[in-house]
Amino acid sequence: MDNLNNTVEESTDLGAVLRKGKEILLQGFNWESHKYDWWENLEKKVPDIAKSGFTSVWLPPAINSFSPDGYLPQNLYLLSSSYGSEQQLKALLQKLSEYKVRAMADIVINHRIGTTQGHGGLYNRYDGIPLAWDEHAVTSCTGGLGNQSTGDNFHGVPNIDHSQHFVRKDIIGWLQWLRCVGFQDFRFDFARGYSAKYVKEYIEAAKPIFSVGEYWDSCNYSGSVLEYNQDSHRQRIINWIDATGQLSSAFDFTTKGILQEAVKGQFWRLRDPQGKPPGVMGWWPSRAVTFIDNHDTGSTQAHWPFPSNHIMEGYAYILTHPGTPTVFYDHFYDGDDSGHEQIVKLMEIRRSGEIHSRSSVRILEAKDNLYSAVIGDKICIKIGDGSWSPSDREWTLATSGQRYAIWQKKQ
Repeated sequence: MDNLNNTVEESTDLGAVLRKGKEILLQGFNWESHKYDWWENLEKKVPDIAKSGFTSVWLPPAINSFSPDGYLPQNLYLLSSSYGSEQQLKALLQKLSEYKVRAMADIVINHRIGTTQGHGGLYNRYDGIPLAWDEHAVTSCTGGLGNQSTGDNFHGVPNIDHSQHFVRKDIIGWLQWLRCVGFQDFRFDFARGYSAKYVKEYIEAAKPIFSVGEYWDSCNYSGSVLEYNQDSHRQRIINWIDATGQLSSAFDFTTKGILQEAVKGQFWRLRDPQGKPPGVMGWWPSRAVTFIDNHDTGSTQAHWPFPSNHIMEGYAYILTHPGTPTVFYDHFYDGDDSGHEQIVKLMEIRRSGEIHSRSSVRILEAKDNLYSAVIGDKICIKIGDGSWSPSDREWTLATSGQRYAIWQKKQ
């Protein structure tokens, strides 16, 4: 395999990028992307992606799959998919490398569709393709002959038993191969499905530059009303990060859940009882990957969508706050031009204001119709309908939009 990494800064130090804290991610697809020539579409956008300031692009699963979206993988070593051919993928990876933007692989290793009926008449054998596992690679709770799952079940398909040494050895070989193909970063799909200690082992062996896990479970609700205190929810995500040896970050589902209620006129939610941001960002910002929507929560699936008339308030919040912000393809490329321009401006303010994943947050107001805060020592933000501006003359307006404004400290 061609190694396309030589123009991108490589590091055997797994913590280097986390320590710098300057990442901004782009989710480079939505739930419908497989219907289009996706690798070619993205390749044309690489110059704009790089110019906008993204450091990494999360790509959809780039391998052979039983379903066109890529999330029911079968032959892990076949790089032709609904998103395009192997040649088109490699051209995209090469272009990203030339523009010094990292490619993030979507690592779907909790479940895998078999090729042959085995134990119990289920498709739980993988004959005739690389990683030709038998039923012992599948957990006993999903119809295989392996051990009980070390996590939650992904129902209806064979779940992989990561407690088997031969399974981990094969997955490590595959992850190392993906690194050689040209992927630098990993996103671990359905990370609740297997023990985080295996994620630690995979990261240590394959050495991605940046990793993020999808540890998604439900926030705390009373009926249909989101509870104010989400400490137990964010603690579960933090426990997962800890169990990866602190090598992986995780998507901050807590912040998403709270923020999308806050923007409806409940901004008091954005300050926890200790005066900190209420998501994972408030407790462990260097490992919190913030986002507004993704291909599951938004797009045409819309399982848990951010209110569409408040999108820019959401980005004003995550792009000015600590953590590692992620921008969703639909909001950046499928909305109107002004949305694209506003997000680019917010990213520019983040850079010029020297905001990073560990920047301090001093919350000034958090009430029904208004949130305001000073981030670091150079940025001040206001979100909501409430009238507010900083009283000191040292601040100058940097940008504003519907229900948000940001000031920078005069130089």
